[in-house]
Amino acid sequence: MIVVVPVVALVVDASYVTASVSSAQAFKTATLLKTLNVSALITGEVGVGKKSLARYILPDAPMLDASDHDELLTALSGISKIIITNLENSPNIKKILDIVNNNNIRVVATAKNAYYNEFADRLFSVKFDIPSLRERPEDVEELVQKFIKEASLLFCTKAEFKIKNFKPDLSQNSNSLRRQVMIHYLLQDINENELMDIFQNYLANRLGSNSDYKNFLYLYEVPLIKAGFNKFKSQLQLADRLGLNRNTLRKKIADNSKYL
Repeated sequence: MIVVVPVVALVVDASYVTASVSSAQAFKTATLLKTLNVSALITGEVGVGKKSLARYILPDAPMLDASDHDELLTALSGISKIIITNLENSPNIKKILDIVNNNNIRVVATAKNAYYNEFADRLFSVKFDIPSLRERPEDVEELVQKFIKEASLLFCTKAEFKIKNFKPDLSQNSNSLRRQVMIHYLLQDINENELMDIFQNYLANRLGSNSDYKNFLYLYEVPLIKAGFNKFKSQLQLADRLGLNRNTLRKKIADNSKYL
């Protein structure tokens, strides 16, 4: 019998974000699973916390990716529990699950969302599907605050995080959100030399043609135009502040239209 549990959970470094009611319920469900000798399958998009949730349930179990077939086969010898990640990448899932079943090994596995496999259905008595952060705005707010604290410690600063124009990048859930917060926190306090070092590092392996100046001019013009529009609100004021006539500004906007 398969029990499908439609829960919402987000795990960050072994701690659960429980800003939403459903996330709080997920923590209770995972805590219950820690005491049960059953196998579970956790599905969801990248960055929703599948691996961390699996580690919370089986804190002492080895964790291996399903694509590492030979290493996984070796690990299954003489163990009673294991975490298998990215189950959809297994080159021979039937063989793996047959060994697990025949040796009564407890498994907590992860897979992409909407994953289905008939052999997996027979083994896993409990299933978790973790929805994306796009469906959990309360958890996003909580995560942003957690990542701000993390960034403050990483960069050894207590500078206030400027969140006014911050729009969360949830394309890869917590993965993209953490990266975005880190970069945003770093850039808001960057100095000119550090900024030039970033540009130099970016351009180092990209130069080589006789039109590089023109090709990379957008790296300067686009941020300048965007920042100007945000501050001055109109082309007329922006042209005046940049010392350009309006026709020149319009041409630059047209030339960089795919970035603006």
